[in-house]
Amino acid sequence: MNHYTPSRVYTPAELVDQLIDLSFAEDIGDGDHTTLCCIPDDAQGKSHLLIKEEGILAGVEVAREVFRRFDPELKVEVYMGDGSHVRPGDIAMLVSGRIQSLLQTERLMLNIMQRMSGIATTTARYVRLLEGTHTHVLDTRKTTPGMRILEKEAVRIGGGVNHRIGLFDMILLKDNHVDFAGGIEAAITRCHEYLRAKGKELKIEIEVRNFDELQRVLDLGGVDRIMLDNFSVADTRRAVELIGGRVETESSGGITFDTIRSYAECGVDFVSVGALTHSVKSLDMSFKAC
Repeated sequence: MNHYTPSRVYTPAELVDQLIDLSFAEDIGDGDHTTLCCIPDDAQGKSHLLIKEEGILAGVEVAREVFRRFDPELKVEVYMGDGSHVRPGDIAMLVSGRIQSLLQTERLMLNIMQRMSGIATTTARYVRLLEGTHTHVLDTRKTTPGMRILEKEAVRIGGGVNHRIGLFDMILLKDNHVDFAGGIEAAITRCHEYLRAKGKELKIEIEVRNFDELQRVLDLGGVDRIMLDNFSVADTRRAVELIGGRVETESSGGITFDTIRSYAECGVDFVSVGALTHSVKSLDMSFKAC
């Protein structure tokens, strides 16, 4: 028996609160002794967020919450909000208050904002490639443990679309589910039986690896979206024609910056890109005394 007992779905705000609590716990421990030894408790100061690389800013509202949770008396003045196109030398925000608080919140705020801004910037680049098509860029569950809600928010800020948040808000029958269940028909049939028994209404997506599996899904029906896994561009075009708009379509598997436009031009509704969150470079910025 597994040791995790499903309980309930946590709200995004609750997940962010837990992330902030854990992050401060691992960083500060029993005290920031460097700051405490040299900065008087009542010393006041200001720091600004300096942008050092061009991109899309993300994480501003989360940063506000980091500052508020640690020290409600910190004053945050935002000059550039989430989704802003930033360039080197831009000042995104100014924070004033106790210097001890500025120093102890600096790294967590930067870790979050640099990561989220990197994801938003990368997503925006993919989105620009699809201009003129009806295809949307999707994220995946290939996220940093504990930071998924923030990373998916960064994808949204960058112009992408969130796939399912976790295992609880959509049915996605992937290759392993199909194989362990005994095939396409068994997996889909059991899925509907489960949803009826649990009184749940969830969208159903199924992954197919070849045209035989695709045809079996089309013959049986009962799904909302078909994921074409590792199909070539030519096979994707043929598959979209076979599906004929009966359900949503998604291309997935090894799709890169150089190939995504070709897949979109096949007429798929979505292209999922794991690299949005698992291989992204953080955007360079710093939090400096001023």
